Amino acid sequence: MTTLGFSIHPGEILREEYLVPLGLKPYTLAKKLNVPRTRIERLVAERTPVTPDTALRLAKFFDTTPQFWMNMQTSYDLAVEGKAKKAEIEAISHLEAA
Repeated sequence: MTTLGFSIHPGEILREEYLVPLGLKPYTLAKKLNVPRTRIERLVAERTPVTPDTALRLAKFFDTTPQFWMNMQTSYDLAVEGKAKKAEIEAISHLEAA
C-alpha cells in the first residue's frame, strides 16, 4: 500500500472480493464489460494493470467509481516501483531552504 509496505494488485481484489463471491468467471465478466476475455484473465492473474478504460467499465458494472480502481492501481505501482528503486530514492537529498 505504501512504498515501504506491501502491495496488493487490483486484480487480486477483483478476483477475491468480486468474482469469487459472485461466482463470476473472468470470461463472463469480460463479456458483460464488452472487452476481450484475455484482458480480464490477465488482470485477475495479476499480469496486467487496470487501465482507465477497464476502470470505467468495472466502475459501471460493480457500481463503484473509476477512481476506486485507478487508485488501487496507482498504489500498487508506487509500492512496486518504490521497492525496486528504494536505494536510488533514498539517495536523493531534501530541498534545502534558501
